[in-house]
Amino acid sequence: MPPSQHKSNAKSKASKALKGALKKSKGAPAKKKAKVAKEDPTEEDDGRFSDRDVEESEEEEEEVLSSEDEEEDDIEANANTTNTTNNTDDSENSDSDSSDRPTETDLALQLGVDPDLILPSPTSTGSYINKQRCLTISTRGVTSRHRHLLEDLRTLIPHMKKDSKLDEKQNISKAVNEIAEVKSCNSAVFLECRKRQDVYLWAGLTPNGPSVKFHLTNIHTMDELKLTGNCLKGSRPLLSFDGSFGLDGEEHYKCIKEILTEVFGTPRGHPKSKPFCDRVMSFYVADNKIWVRNYQIIEQEATNAKEARQKKLEMGLDTSLVEIGPRFVLDPIRIFGGSFEGQTLYQNPAFVSPNTVRSNEQKGKGKAYQSRKMQDERGKKRKGEVMGSVKEDPLKNVFR
Repeated sequence: MPPSQHKSNAKSKASKALKGALKKSKGAPAKKKAKVAKEDPTEEDDGRFSDRDVEESEEEEEEVLSSEDEEEDDIEANANTTNTTNNTDDSENSDSDSSDRPTETDLALQLGVDPDLILPSPTSTGSYINKQRCLTISTRGVTSRHRHLLEDLRTLIPHMKKDSKLDEKQNISKAVNEIAEVKSCNSAVFLECRKRQDVYLWAGLTPNGPSVKFHLTNIHTMDELKLTGNCLKGSRPLLSFDGSFGLDGEEHYKCIKEILTEVFGTPRGHPKSKPFCDRVMSFYVADNKIWVRNYQIIEQEATNAKEARQKKLEMGLDTSLVEIGPRFVLDPIRIFGGSFEGQTLYQNPAFVSPNTVRSNEQKGKGKAYQSRKMQDERGKKRKGEVMGSVKEDPLKNVFR
């Protein structure tokens, strides 16, 4: 076969492949080309195309591609215009909403506060910026109930860091601060057990304080059957404080509120937390003690859309609380200016040490024994007096 015929076969194969690709991409140009090929008298009878046909097909392919690029550019331009209009509408709506909201200066004037003293409200971006960590640790000698309570507290605090039990008994504050520094913690909860029956809870901010020491009583853990509530592990709690922690309350309760908020308040965006609020942690003051409860928030679900609409118009769906646990009572003992040490800022005058309570109980039992012995002695004395007062019978020895 001569070389010229090889070249013509290669050209014919290339033109056929190009023609098939054009038919798949665009039907109209391929049909138009077919018509032109039929009308062209220079086309050979064996179905081979000339060089002019190949060039025309390449030109038509370039036109098709250019038309597709123009259509894509038009679509992008339309999308950009719609986005800009939506952004302008959103900005106008946000401007109108912001204009309707009262500013911080207006609120300050309403409350009678100097506007220069009010700090601007922080803006949240949704990222994990507030990197808080809480150290939870205990000493040796804790009982099973105290150990379960510590595990429950670690469950409630997703941003916690734990460590092994402390063997140190002399300088506990220094040891806790060193562990908190190693773990990069800025708050700490420390359980101290004495005589395997008295447990004290320390809570504070590290390394500069302040810190508070509580006597922990009336402990009930999550494992008890009567606490039937449940919540998502790692969910962020709503912290509820009664009026004693408010502006009109005592100063030491305000300090305790800030410490408890730092310890139990889960930071926003923490990797181990969940973006839900399905529980509320409550702190109440009664009998100069802080009663801590943890509840699950249960919202009533509507059976259909009509009922949901009706409930929403009236007062909303019914909400109830079910206790999850743990529950315990905190009796404040002393507030320190430093981290588990330092100057005493407050000391509870109504606090009675459990050692004193047990001593009084033992003394009460000793008094009961002492009174019983004194009563026996009085009985013996009275019996002797009665026997001494009896006169001797003169006829006692007559009938011997």
